[in-house]
Amino acid sequence: MIHSTSLLHHNHHRFLFSFRSKPSLSDNSNSHSQSQSISFSKSLSLPSSSPPLSSCCRVARISTETLELSPPPPGFNFRREIARLTALRNKLAACNTLQDKLRVIDVDSRVRRFFGSSSRHRNTVLARLLSELRLDSFNLFLLKCLVAAGQEHVLCLSEIITQSGTRAMASGSVKSAFYALAKMIENMDSSNRNSGAGFGKTATGMGLEDHEIRDLNKLLETLAQIERFYDCIGGVIGYQITVLELIVQQLADRKNTNWSPHMHEVKECQILGIDAPTGLDLSENTEYASQAALWGIEGLPDLGEIYPLGGSADRLDLVDPNTGECLPAAMLPFCGRTLLEGLIRDLQAREFLYFKLYGKQCITPVAIMTSSAKNNHKHITSLCERLSWFGRGRSTFQLFEQPLVPVVGAEDGQWLVTKPFSPLSKPGGHGVIWKLAHDKGIFKWFFCQGRKGATVRQVSNVVAATDLTLLALAGIGLRQGKKLGFASCERISGATEGINVLMEKESSDGNWEYGISCIEYTEFDKFGITDGSLVPKSLQAEFPANTNILYVDLPSAELVGSSKNENSIPGMVLNTRKPIVYVDQFGRPCSVSGGRLECTMQNIADNYFNSYSSRCYNGVEDKLDTFIVYNERRRVTSSAKKKRRHGNKSLRQTPDGALLDMLRNAHDLLSPCDIKLPKIEADQNYVDSGPPFLILLHPALGPLWEVTRQKFYGGSISEGSELQIEVAEFFWRNVQLNGSLVIIAENVMGSMKIDESGQSILHNGQRCGRCKLQNVKVLNKGIDWSYGGNVYWKHDVHRSEVLQIILHGNAEFEATDVVLQGNHVFEVPDGYKLKIMPGSPGLAIQLDPIEQGMMDSGSWHWDYKIEGYHIKLELVES
Repeated sequence: MIHSTSLLHHNHHRFLFSFRSKPSLSDNSNSHSQSQSISFSKSLSLPSSSPPLSSCCRVARISTETLELSPPPPGFNFRREIARLTALRNKLAACNTLQDKLRVIDVDSRVRRFFGSSSRHRNTVLARLLSELRLDSFNLFLLKCLVAAGQEHVLCLSEIITQSGTRAMASGSVKSAFYALAKMIENMDSSNRNSGAGFGKTATGMGLEDHEIRDLNKLLETLAQIERFYDCIGGVIGYQITVLELIVQQLADRKNTNWSPHMHEVKECQILGIDAPTGLDLSENTEYASQAALWGIEGLPDLGEIYPLGGSADRLDLVDPNTGECLPAAMLPFCGRTLLEGLIRDLQAREFLYFKLYGKQCITPVAIMTSSAKNNHKHITSLCERLSWFGRGRSTFQLFEQPLVPVVGAEDGQWLVTKPFSPLSKPGGHGVIWKLAHDKGIFKWFFCQGRKGATVRQVSNVVAATDLTLLALAGIGLRQGKKLGFASCERISGATEGINVLMEKESSDGNWEYGISCIEYTEFDKFGITDGSLVPKSLQAEFPANTNILYVDLPSAELVGSSKNENSIPGMVLNTRKPIVYVDQFGRPCSVSGGRLECTMQNIADNYFNSYSSRCYNGVEDKLDTFIVYNERRRVTSSAKKKRRHGNKSLRQTPDGALLDMLRNAHDLLSPCDIKLPKIEADQNYVDSGPPFLILLHPALGPLWEVTRQKFYGGSISEGSELQIEVAEFFWRNVQLNGSLVIIAENVMGSMKIDESGQSILHNGQRCGRCKLQNVKVLNKGIDWSYGGNVYWKHDVHRSEVLQIILHGNAEFEATDVVLQGNHVFEVPDGYKLKIMPGSPGLAIQLDPIEQGMMDSGSWHWDYKIEGYHIKLELVES
């Protein structure tokens, strides 16, 4: 093992840090991956103490609350266990058939102890028991892998009662419970055996309940997923090896000792330095930023969209108020709609902009990675179906489900168990997305639709599509043929987010390697990156934030995902910083140090380093396959990741804080339009009160701010006011708002039409709703800010008065030179135009049908044209 003392250089400061690479994981791509069904006869109740399934079987049920599990053996030898499992993994990797693998794993010491017996007769009973279980060879292999990995406790029920009334406790030997069962089988009445009753709920009353059979079936499914997906590191055995290696690495880091020389395989890695990467600042180089955004719009037909939505989002603590069911982050109701709906709205706004510029319909294919955590996959599928796939067609979506992985205790790597056959499991991080996309054919699906690249964003980040950030990122990636791009910003010291870095390495052949990558916040200690709370000037703050907003070149990403080694699941980490809270198999609440094997999608960058024969200095970033763009933080990232706890004064990463950042963006957007708005102060000023105003604008008004600003000019929005605009064809001139104004169009960007397959498809620009406001004063009592039930980030508020304009179909509304005071609802039917003008006295209201020739295009519209690097709008009257 080469222990390199490396130089961290940044802003003329020089920092020394010590870096040791973690052990490598050998390529065991030959792990069994053949699909095999998992089935149990309904008439067969699986015995809880069968050798491959559990250590215990019971005839009657009794309380287990006072039962204590045996403590782990003192002085657990991690290195010895890793060596044993590594040898087993290597032998399994050399096997060509499943039967060969079974022969190899049967020789393992743990498997021999679990299934072996000093009595030949008992071996005969074991064989009979396995026959009764009707397990196929693959499922038997999985259970033996579980035992070989040292996790036989997953199969152990708390205790049994034998036919003679004696107990066999789980705290004793696992095998003793099986022997109790074997004795029970020997004493069974021969008539029962001859009657073909099966080893289920026989006349003696033995057997498992239906829910236990389901749990066992689910365990086998989980093991099968781990074995198949993690085949690149050795399946179930490789998963456990990796977990143990990471635990030992953490222990070594804490003690500042080197354990790696004891390992058989070490991945040599010499990192010479890390620095803050340079890149385009979209907020400063505005001309180039505008050009890059135009590249992104022009390239929209070459782009796909990828959403990693499989996370469990435990910190959000989202619960269905009606059913009490835990919900995934995608279902969070934010500003009147779920977070997933917000992602699609942002995408449709970019497609609407493409239509307005080029006159062509463009529907971007969307790949969504889900999981079974909190019924994530079911909820997302149901939402898409309920909203008719957002008017995009079912064929433009691909949902693919990531596997759940077991959570382990940090003390000894034991899988945490909530009940027999049920290890505590969570999604294994968004880094599985590349291999999973390859395994599930997602890349081929993109290629069939002519897509070359894709933008990636997470559902909790509600501002990622603000202004030109995403479009410029994708535009540069496409135009310059980059493999991977990051959208980044200033990092807040102490935040639970990683950093982007320019990394310099020396390869084994003596070449110099450079690339833009990232370091997760859980890995800062390894790189000597200090915590901002402990030093006057934190290194964390000097590096930009990793936001997980990415551009990926799809062919390059597929090469990584199909690589059949650990590169396909990049950035493997074991985050044990947060306590694992769960209820164990005895019904006791537990809080332990632990985690699960996670990987990070952004660390696919580690596969894209460029190699040079000599050392590079300034300007190396321009030559790399990876790149980075910057923007102001609130235009790049603001996340609704965690629930705000009562009494907590921090709004960071909460829905409350994300709403404030959206309102700050609205202020920045409209202020240059000569619209006077209240200033938004720091977060702490709104901890115990609502925001100073609410402004919610549909992204199709832009989404580029230079487009939106041409639709607004003049006027004011008073403190305590509310403005919601859900229409793209909109005109605002000298409007003074003091109260609530809500404009809702059914056809924001176009109308739905049924295609040949019977699906509703949104056709951009067709029969849009339209609204013009010129020299208008809106005065009403608006939101009741004193009402205690207001939840502003949900846009769930109580109003005393409101001016509401509802546009059905292609309806139009115009108000000119009027004061609209008090509570009003103007609902305009499809095919009509409502005009409000000064009357004598009061208001003159005129409702006329839209001329037949204008039904599709409307009586007016905004014409979009590209002039140089900018988009110019002209209002055209039909």
